[in-house]
Amino acid sequence: MAATTLNGPQPPPDKDHDTIAAQPRPATGSRAVGGRATAAAGTATGASKGGTAKGEVAAGSSGRRSEAARLAVLNAADDLLVEQGFESLTIEGIAAAAGVAKQTIYRWWKSKVDILFDNLVLDAATGLAWPAETPADPADLRAYVHRFADFLGNAPAGKVLQALLGHAQLDARTAELLHGGFLDALRSRDVAHTRTCLGLTTDEAAVVLDALLAPLYHRALVLRRPLDPAFVDALLDQHLPR
Repeated sequence: MAATTLNGPQPPPDKDHDTIAAQPRPATGSRAVGGRATAAAGTATGASKGGTAKGEVAAGSSGRRSEAARLAVLNAADDLLVEQGFESLTIEGIAAAAGVAKQTIYRWWKSKVDILFDNLVLDAATGLAWPAETPADPADLRAYVHRFADFLGNAPAGKVLQALLGHAQLDARTAELLHGGFLDALRSRDVAHTRTCLGLTTDEAAVVLDALLAPLYHRALVLRRPLDPAFVDALLDQHLPR
């Protein structure tokens, strides 16, 4: 699978991804854990709203209905993952929380992995964007590593990434989807920016980037400890000039 380009259009793992990616979504930070954000165009989530029967998505047209349904599914999947964990997450549960039929979900996605993957790609386009449009010095790299740590440790999409990384250790399709459709492109972009920020060769930049990000993954996935700013600053001070 061809690698995607972060901060730009994201090539899909399936034919529906372009449609999904073209739709606006709330910023990651706007989705409260434990509560399902409603989509634009009026989404009814589990309750009657505006005269629409429970379980149906309210919209003024079929196009808006489709958009609202997709947004509701994506947001519900994020919220339920945080609340219940990956193993307990089901298509049936997502459908109920989103107020759509299970068959509606299967029109767009093959499995819960595909829903979570689309969430990850869409949210990472902003959540893992480099703070500087054209990174050029160590301060830009420091700012990005702080942003990466906040994304991985605190954002709902970061929980999605953690879940998919764990599942990818046991499922070859998830591993291929995650690496070929997201992680490979993320690393290529970040190595290039690290090289520019520090004036290194590509190989040197890759080593530095690994030294900065690997402890974040280890702390989040293995130790299950918070990625607090003090830890990130100490890590950066070991590897980057002030």
